[in-house]
Amino acid sequence: MPTQKQLETTVFLCQLLSNFYQPIQVFRYDQKLKTLYIQAGRTDEIALIIKEDGNWNFVP
Repeated sequence: MPTQKQLETTVFLCQLLSNFYQPIQVFRYDQKLKTLYIQAGRTDEIALIIKEDGNWNFVP
């Protein structure tokens, strides 16, 4: 299960993407890595990883 920090960050990022009218294409929790992955954008150009501590990064 995701941590509380991950959930809070996820809600923030999903709301931000929604505010900019960016569709969320993929939303996945990786049990092995314990990370959340979000892929978004009209052409899937936005990819984010949310770590257990709630910090997030763009995926290059």
